[in-house]
Amino acid sequence: MGNMQDKIYEQSPHFIQNWIVSIYNLLAYKKRYSGKYKYFLKAYLQKRNLSLDELKELQIEKYKELILHTKNHSEYYRNIFSKIESPEDLANIKQLPIIDKETLRNNLSDIYTVEKSEGILSKTGGTTGKSLEVVYTHDDIQERFALLDDFRNEFGYKLGKKTAWFSGKNLLSKRDLKKNRFWKTDHIHKVRYYSTFHIHGKYLKHYINDLISYKPQYMVGFPSTMYEIAKYGMAHNIDFPANIITAIFPTAETITDDIRDVLEGYFKTNLYNQYASSEGAPFIFECKNKKLHMDLKSGVFEVLNENNEPSKKGRLVVTSFTTHGTPLIRYDIGDQIELGDSNDTCDCGNNNPLVKEVLGRISDYIYSEEIGKINLGNISNCLKGVKGIIKFQIQQNVIDSLLVLIEKDDQIYSSEYEKVFLKNLRDRVGASIAIELKHVAEIPVEKSGKYRLIKNNIKEEISI
Repeated sequence: MGNMQDKIYEQSPHFIQNWIVSIYNLLAYKKRYSGKYKYFLKAYLQKRNLSLDELKELQIEKYKELILHTKNHSEYYRNIFSKIESPEDLANIKQLPIIDKETLRNNLSDIYTVEKSEGILSKTGGTTGKSLEVVYTHDDIQERFALLDDFRNEFGYKLGKKTAWFSGKNLLSKRDLKKNRFWKTDHIHKVRYYSTFHIHGKYLKHYINDLISYKPQYMVGFPSTMYEIAKYGMAHNIDFPANIITAIFPTAETITDDIRDVLEGYFKTNLYNQYASSEGAPFIFECKNKKLHMDLKSGVFEVLNENNEPSKKGRLVVTSFTTHGTPLIRYDIGDQIELGDSNDTCDCGNNNPLVKEVLGRISDYIYSEEIGKINLGNISNCLKGVKGIIKFQIQQNVIDSLLVLIEKDDQIYSSEYEKVFLKNLRDRVGASIAIELKHVAEIPVEKSGKYRLIKNNIKEEISI
C-alpha cells in the first residue's frame, strides 16, 4: 500500500480494514491468477506423473528457452554468453559463472530484462543482509503460482478454502492490541492473516482461541510462529480439536524434526514442506509420502562443495525457469541441501529426484573452533528434556563466544532446566567456546516477521 492508503487503513475501523485487505488481495490475485495461470495449472496437472527421462527432456527445453530469452533481453548476460559456445545447451552450464547475491544486487539494472514498471516487483526479506529487488514478468508470477497450487491441490487446497495465514504482514492497529485481536480477514477469499509480530506468551491464548473458533482448513506461513502457538497450547493444556486442519504448508523457514513433531502433534494434521525463495528459486516439494522432490520442471539444481564440484551435500546453486524478468542463472542462493541416495525411490507418482534434507541457510549455523559448523537442526534440539523456555536465540558476534537470549516462563523455568539446556548446548558446540545466557522479556522477530533461531554475524571471518 502507498502512504495515503496506509493512512486511510490505519484510521479505519476493524471491519473496514478487513474489506481493505480483501480488495487489496483481489487486485493482487488478478496478477497471479489471470493471463496464463490456468494454462500453466492445467499443463502441470498433466505433467505430474512424467518419467524421470521425460522430466529431464522438459528441463533441457525450458533451460534453452530461458537462456535464449536472457541473451536477447539482458545486457549483463549478453556479455557473458558471447564468450561461451552454445550457452543454451544445458550440457555447457558449468562454463557459466556462479552468481552470488552481491553480484546480483550490484548488477541488477543490467540483468533486468524488463522495466520495473512493466513487470511485478518483489523484494526479498533481507534477514541476512540487504534486501534484493527482483522483477518478474507477469507470466513468471502466474507460472510460479501454478506450480505452487499444483503442489497444494494434491492435498485438497484451493483458493477460497478457509485458510489461516502467518506471514510478514503488519496489519494491526493499537485498537486491535487493546482488544487482543491479532488478525485481519480477507472475506472474499476466506483468508485470515495472523500477525507474526506479536508472538508473546501474554497473547498466544488469543491466537489459539481464535483458530479454534475460525476453524481454518489450512495453515500457511512461517513455521516458527505456528510452532510458538502450538508449544504454548501444549504447555497450558489447551486441546486443539481434531479434524479441523487438513494440512499445514510452511514457508520461508527451515523445518526441523522438532518443529514438524510439534506442529503435527498439536494441530493433529500433516505438514507438507516446500522450498523456494522470494528471488524466484525453483521448487522443492514434499509428497504425500513425506519425501522431498526437486521439481525439474521449475529449474536446474546444482549441489556443490567448497571447490564448486558436484556433491551429495553442499551449497545450492540454482537456475530458475520462472525468472525471465530477473534471470537467476547459476545463482548461489545461500542455502544448502543434501540429496537422497541414488537408489532411493518413491511410489507417490512424482518421479523427480529426491532430496534427503533442506538444511537451510548457510549462515544458520554456529561455528566452534573445537567442533566446526553446528547446523540449525542440531541447535534446535537443545530443548530436549527442557521445560520453561518459550524460545531462545543464539547470536555469534565473535569466534570464541556465544550470546544466548532466553525468553522464559517464570512459572515453569528453573535452574535445573537451565542446566539441562546448557548441557545440551555444550554437547553440540564443545567445551572451549564461551556461552553467555541472557534472560529477556521478548526476542524480537526480523523486519520481515520471521524469527531466527541463529544469528551468525561472523560468517565472513570464518575460514574452514
